Amino acid sequence: MLSRDAEVFRVLRPMLEKLSIEVEICQEAKKASEILISDKFDAVIVDCDDLPGGVEVLEGLRATPSNQNSVTFAIVNGKKTTTQQAFGMGVNFVLHKPLTALNANRCFNAALNFMLRERRRYFRQVAKMPVKISLGERELQATSTNISEGGIALLVHQALPKNATPRLQFTLPASRLFMDVEAEIAWADLKGGVGLRFLNLPASSEELLEKWLNDQLEQEIPGSKSKQEGSGSDSIP
Repeated sequence: MLSRDAEVFRVLRPMLEKLSIEVEICQEAKKASEILISDKFDAVIVDCDDLPGGVEVLEGLRATPSNQNSVTFAIVNGKKTTTQQAFGMGVNFVLHKPLTALNANRCFNAALNFMLRERRRYFRQVAKMPVKISLGERELQATSTNISEGGIALLVHQALPKNATPRLQFTLPASRLFMDVEAEIAWADLKGGVGLRFLNLPASSEELLEKWLNDQLEQEIPGSKSKQEGSGSDSIP
């Protein structure tokens, strides 16, 4: 949340905490821009009229790799930025001052589906499990550290060839869901960590992995599964 307005904090902070949304507050536009380049957020709230540089933060947000798809909220005072101008900057929701708890609560409840959807896209579940890596006739053993819809991070004892497309076999923790997938190397570090991106994931495997990840996300954010299932098609106010 980028703002210096004590009334914004008074209205929004307790309401967001009731929705189990952790809030990081920043009061300087330059600092906010730096944070948004390096850190990923489910949502970004910007007081764009009463904080110098707020509009520029919103205008540059969609160019940041980490937060180009984050759900965005513009807080306007009715004197500078219009609702239409805010939406033109790529904002998803607009809040008008003076803020009220009732209107803010309605807005964030409507936005929660968008936020959960974005969280699910980037959700990485911590998962420690043995993984068999097959490179032609060569087989290696590794241990996973986390997994998402798109890939998996491993700890390996031997470096993998740079352009390798290994097969991975593993069983998801606390389940009987066996995965046999092709992957490519996305990144590697000097400590034995390697990230692999899934390739040509069969629809059946994709569905099983998605269901398992949804179950894990439900444990982290109770009610997230029902909110997503009941979201249907959302219109932006």
